[in-house]
Amino acid sequence: MEDINFREMEDERMVAEAYQHLIDTYLASHHRKHTEIIDKAFNFAKEAHKGVRRLSGEPYIMHPIAVAQIACEDIGLGSTGICSALLHDVVEDTDYTVEDIANIFGPKIAQIVDGLTKISGGIFGDKASVQAESFKKLLLTMSEDIRVILIKISDRLHNMRTLGSQLPGKQYKIAGETLYIYAPLAHRLGLNKVKEELEDLSFKYEHPEEYKAIERQLEDTREHLTTIFDQFTAPIRQRLDEAGIKYEIKARFKKPYSIWTKMQTKHVTFEEVYDILAVRIIFEVSEGMNETDECFKIYNIASTIYKPHPDRLRDWVHNKKANGYQALHSTLMSKAGKWIEVQIRSRRMDDIAEHGFAAHWKYKDGDNSADSTDDGLDKWLYQIKEILDDPQPNAIDFLDTIKLNLFANEIFVVTPKGEFKTMPAGCTVLDFAFSVHTFLGTHCIGAKVNHKLVGISQVLQSGDQVEILTSKNQKVEKSWIEHVTTAKAKGKIEAILRRLEREKQKEGEDILTDFLQQNEKEATSVNIAKLCRYHALTSREELLSAIGSKTITLGEGDLTALNEKIKSKKRWSQYLNIFSKKKDKGASETAEQEASPQENSEAAPQIDKKKPLILSEETIDRYTLCDQCHPIPGDDVLGYIGEGGQITIHKRQCDIAKRLKATGGNQILAASWDTHGTLSFPATLHIIGFDRVGVLHQITGILSQQLNMNIHSIHIDTSDGLFTAELRLGVHDAKDLQNICRDLKKIEEVEDVRRF
Repeated sequence: MEDINFREMEDERMVAEAYQHLIDTYLASHHRKHTEIIDKAFNFAKEAHKGVRRLSGEPYIMHPIAVAQIACEDIGLGSTGICSALLHDVVEDTDYTVEDIANIFGPKIAQIVDGLTKISGGIFGDKASVQAESFKKLLLTMSEDIRVILIKISDRLHNMRTLGSQLPGKQYKIAGETLYIYAPLAHRLGLNKVKEELEDLSFKYEHPEEYKAIERQLEDTREHLTTIFDQFTAPIRQRLDEAGIKYEIKARFKKPYSIWTKMQTKHVTFEEVYDILAVRIIFEVSEGMNETDECFKIYNIASTIYKPHPDRLRDWVHNKKANGYQALHSTLMSKAGKWIEVQIRSRRMDDIAEHGFAAHWKYKDGDNSADSTDDGLDKWLYQIKEILDDPQPNAIDFLDTIKLNLFANEIFVVTPKGEFKTMPAGCTVLDFAFSVHTFLGTHCIGAKVNHKLVGISQVLQSGDQVEILTSKNQKVEKSWIEHVTTAKAKGKIEAILRRLEREKQKEGEDILTDFLQQNEKEATSVNIAKLCRYHALTSREELLSAIGSKTITLGEGDLTALNEKIKSKKRWSQYLNIFSKKKDKGASETAEQEASPQENSEAAPQIDKKKPLILSEETIDRYTLCDQCHPIPGDDVLGYIGEGGQITIHKRQCDIAKRLKATGGNQILAASWDTHGTLSFPATLHIIGFDRVGVLHQITGILSQQLNMNIHSIHIDTSDGLFTAELRLGVHDAKDLQNICRDLKKIEEVEDVRRF
């Protein structure tokens, strides 16, 4: 009894301290001090969650307090946001309803809490992913109140900080969803510190060994990098002091996830990542100072000391990013022969870069120069609303459409009138046309880019001046989907195609009805199935569309097919069964199957999701390997439980796995290798080097003689004195591949070896 009382007292003390810290943070902010409503929300939530504990063992109320703390301290929300954060799990986890919250705390807080509450039923049907549905609901509410998504990001950050208490399979699902959705959202909303922490925590749980290795390497090089920083900045400090500029110079070290991503995409080692260190110059703004002029004044000082890279000046001061980011970036050559990035920004710009909305609200009052900080956000929210106006039938496709531009780098495109428009890197003429106006996009036939005629698929570069060319006769085509990268353009094209398809089907239905009436037939399912079978089609919709588009002309052959007697009822019932299934599933069958719970769970073998699947010779009949990422022992992997209980093994960074973690997380299974080097797995190596006589002999000699590797196939191309080779091998594990790459790199003519 004494132990129980002591634990309760400790819990009370812990909760009281956490809540007091929240109140102190709120009172130190610039918001009006409405502590009464916060006290009321805290006491209500505390009572509602009474007796409930998290998996970590602490009282559940500690989680809402922590979420409110992040929302207040890191994002800058006021009393309404804090109350909503404290109450965000009440409706989901207790018997209280949204109506109860509205009656006690008012409609605004109730609306936010409702947007934060996960949905139990699907908008698009039972097969749609719960995660995708919840995200759609978030966006629907977010378009009315941005605080919904800000609190949701705060909730996700605290869940990531306490992810260690979850089972491995759950960790992969939550970490994958975080990287796929929430880190890009934080980036888009200007929450740079939150974004970086979400990325690093996800990386830590998905790839623990790589995370530890990079952390260790960062620590080992920190002293050396600090010395480089001090030597590089010393003459800059001297010149800034002489100019009477008030400033702070900070070293910015690249985060583990960012380093790992560059290592993966550029195929380089940790030592070859050149921008681990960057220099940040933050100047104080005095009355009457022009921030833009001051940025370039400091740049001129730095560039007279060190030579700037001719192609690496990034002016985000005049042309701010869509999330409000402003700074002047330049890359300078140090005396040690290393390129070092220098970021120049005012204190206001630095606050906005690190804290997004918190800084925006801080500077908005009384500073008109900051009033446009949320222009990019307003435009983005308007785009979200436009996409919501044309909802896609598949929630997963909807999720992908929204995500398209969350993390894209930005370029600037110039209109014929000289106006600058922010667009995502990699966008095309067709993207730009739809971004200006849906009519322009719908009737676009090409453009003049820098006064030169180009097609709709032309990729735009920063600084291009673009004049869209249109024709009233132009119509949207299916192939256009391949020519766009932006969410808005993709959403509009798909909405138009769906409308055109419905029109064709309606026209086809009218033609079919007239044909059947003229020949005294009825539009029964059997007759429709006969016509589909006759034309080798699989659904009623396909038939109507083909008739409406005049691909099929109904005639004597159709009449003969309709008059055909059914000889085998069993055969026809099987056909009708297949026909109806295909009709129901529609075009998104494959995508829905990927992210839906298994249908035949009763017939499927029982799988204990609490235990990792051991990948060994004994379990080889229970799983298949993804044919896109080709995992081998030593890779960080996970399993996905599909229909019938069949498990597919993916690398955790596989593109398919990323999507499944975010849209079908409940089917994710932890997996680990235990093959003991007895099984052989296919792997492909990409080799590039100098074309010299005998180099192929050296490569095959090392593989077959020294390493005793079985070469399945080899393909070599040569050009301009260089060769590229693609080798397919049978290996036991990733360590084999590392040894192969290491030994092949010792050949003088070989420049690079990497797994393909």
